[in-house]
Amino acid sequence: MVGGSIRIGVLELSKVVRARYEKGVLRLLEPVQLKEGEEVLVRIESLEDRKKIVEKFYGKRGSAPKELLDEFMLEAEAQ
Repeated sequence: MVGGSIRIGVLELSKVVRARYEKGVLRLLEPVQLKEGEEVLVRIESLEDRKKIVEKFYGKRGSAPKELLDEFMLEAEAQ
């Protein structure tokens, strides 16, 4: 799991979605709920770099599912 969202109550602060860069344009690979003309912040993070970080820390504090590590990374990013 790469995608996920940060929620506080019913307010969704952020959502992580995969995208592919093609011919100078980022194309989202998952649907998003945005209003026409709405501006968003975009942070570019290589999926390969993210996988390397997860692999580096996987199992350091005992076993944990990869999905949980992804969730922890999302929480840390929101701080």
